[in-house]
Amino acid sequence: MYSIKDIYKIGKGPSSSHTMGPLKAARKFYSEHSDCDAYKVILYGSLAKTGKGHHTDLAVKEGLCNIHTEIVYDTVAKDLPHENTMDFFGYKDGVETCTMRAMSIGGGDIEIIGMEADEMLEVYRHRHFSEIAEYCKSKNIRISDYVYEFDNPDIKEYLRKVWHVMLDCIKSGLSTRGILEGGIGVERRAQALYNSKHIDESPSIAENRLVCAYAFAVGEENADFGTVVTAPTCGSCSVLPAVLKYMSEKRNIGEDKIIDALAVAGIIGNIVKTNASISGAECGCQAEMGTASSMAAAALCELLDMGIDQIEYAAEVSMEHQLGLTCDPIKGLVQIPCIERGAVSAMKAINAMTLANFLTDSGKLSFDQVVDTMYKTGKDMNSRYRETSEGGLADLFTFRNRITN
Repeated sequence: MYSIKDIYKIGKGPSSSHTMGPLKAARKFYSEHSDCDAYKVILYGSLAKTGKGHHTDLAVKEGLCNIHTEIVYDTVAKDLPHENTMDFFGYKDGVETCTMRAMSIGGGDIEIIGMEADEMLEVYRHRHFSEIAEYCKSKNIRISDYVYEFDNPDIKEYLRKVWHVMLDCIKSGLSTRGILEGGIGVERRAQALYNSKHIDESPSIAENRLVCAYAFAVGEENADFGTVVTAPTCGSCSVLPAVLKYMSEKRNIGEDKIIDALAVAGIIGNIVKTNASISGAECGCQAEMGTASSMAAAALCELLDMGIDQIEYAAEVSMEHQLGLTCDPIKGLVQIPCIERGAVSAMKAINAMTLANFLTDSGKLSFDQVVDTMYKTGKDMNSRYRETSEGGLADLFTFRNRITN
């Protein structure tokens, strides 16, 4: 597996696969064909169907340095190598001189047909949780120690930077009000959630409100093209920072422990990305929010010094109960249901961690099994429910014409 830096990318929202990935591909094409005087980019599949809402067109044009670019949305092409496929064409004096086919495979990563992938060294010798657990137990070390043993020497410093970006994102989200761009009238609610404490509020209600406020803050920043950390994607970036922020305050946990928790969460995300997918266009929202919730649950267990088996149980439960979750963003925007879904997934992570305190020894499923199940489920899922805005909530919302000005 690659470094967990590949899980935690810092960049602009709202979508790692529809914004970050196409931007990266466009920059790649431009770096090799900067002498063209015009470009054309054809977006296929999910990129074509939700690209406008995700601002894929703006990302591509930025990557091509805003030189004259025609964007074509091909929503009918089939037999694509990936659900997020795009073709680039370069022109000189009206004559086509170069082409490139790229795929945005999730988490801001791309693959280019006919080109070797950018050289990245695999730093981990293991691919599955069972292998990592066996190694850690044989050496009597924690999963965070495993990360520091195998990953890049600067990984702790990088994770510290990631944490500070997450905190800045929460702070910005809590201090901003207004209506999100896109035309469906979604109002920023993080600040109101944070400030709506009641005198007789119970501890459980307070926990729910604060965790959700933090998740809303990050989700709203992402939807508003703010700077976020993929964890593992932009669309699911709110879950992990929300639970870490809340628990660090509740337990007065220092930054070094937060770094350990991010390391463990990164391994969980890495396992899913390596053996399945974190792309909503490929496997639905179970691949994004399901993975994010598993990462958050594992991170919480690490914060509380729980064992490896408990970490696995919490991650497994979080993923198991998001199986089949569809990706059906209304109007292709990362707003409904994405922002609320991040808050709900954060609470699921806390519940999974709590269950791990009591039920780990009764678990029958492994995390690796659930990851494999998620991938198979995603591949079986109708494409209407994989980030195309053609099914589910997106379909009904359009049919009922609930958009108001």
